[in-house]
Amino acid sequence: MRQRDPFRDPERLADSVYAYVAYRIGAGATAEDVTGEAFARGWRYRETYDSSRGTPESWLIGIARRVLSELADSREVPVEELPDRADPVDEYSRSLDRMTLAHAMDRLPDRDRELLALRYGAQMSTREIQAHMGIEGSAVDVALSRARGRLRGVLAEPEPGRIERGLEVLDLGG
Repeated sequence: MRQRDPFRDPERLADSVYAYVAYRIGAGATAEDVTGEAFARGWRYRETYDSSRGTPESWLIGIARRVLSELADSREVPVEELPDRADPVDEYSRSLDRMTLAHAMDRLPDRDRELLALRYGAQMSTREIQAHMGIEGSAVDVALSRARGRLRGVLAEPEPGRIERGLEVLDLGG
């Protein structure tokens, strides 16, 4: 049975899709472009949406995933501007945290990145992730737990050839 309008709640849908994309590639103009392209394609093919196969959110995130895969080879990390009203030290710290997380996520297998982006970026429930990825039963919880463990491991290991001192990072090569 097809649902008439998958875009019934566009604001919530846009927030979820953007959060998923931003979790995968970082917030900013590129994430906005990918979200916009996913919405444009979704709108063009809205008659193909089938509510028996998942929520509008998971359908559009699937489209966003295809847009991301098309951009994978030419993807650039967006540079974000600091807001004028923010405390520069606090904003630097948040920026560093985001960059550290993005770098760690890039070092994970695709499936882990996808699971973490769906759970924490798009804020999908376990059941929604099961439907979206076609994973059975409690396997999503197990896979998420393992993905979080691998992410913690990547975050805990020092990157070879780098020494961090305060605000400067020395690249020693290697």
